[in-house]
Amino acid sequence: MTSEDSVHALIDALVRSTFQVTAVLTRIGTEHDLSLTQLRVLGILRDRRPRVTELAAYLGLDKSTMSGLIDRAERRGLLARGRSAHDGRAVEVFLTTAGRELTHRLDAEIERTLAPAMHRLRPEQRVQLLDLLRPLLEPTNAE
Repeated sequence: MTSEDSVHALIDALVRSTFQVTAVLTRIGTEHDLSLTQLRVLGILRDRRPRVTELAAYLGLDKSTMSGLIDRAERRGLLARGRSAHDGRAVEVFLTTAGRELTHRLDAEIERTLAPAMHRLRPEQRVQLLDLLRPLLEPTNAE
């Protein structure tokens, strides 16, 4: 296999695995009346309080679309907006207690669903795969 062939094969495998994971996330999100984008928002907010504009940029959405998503999640009691402790002019988005609880349940369900596939690998293969994926998951200047 040439270097170029290995790049094509790797891209194909990554795309196929993305389709599989996306199908799981879409199904679980649908079961909880959440779109894939709403699921992504909850996942992002697990460990941070971004500004609305930062969240929109990260998801590749315009600010008005992002505001609509946040409004719907606020009505469900999953998210809230509040002033930044560092900049009183900035508005941050964060999970409410109900949003955090739902996120924990979703995480557990996603893990239960995907774990059988991960267990097809030996423990040392899982560590190796994680090490190999890390550089691919780091942000680049193009993002």
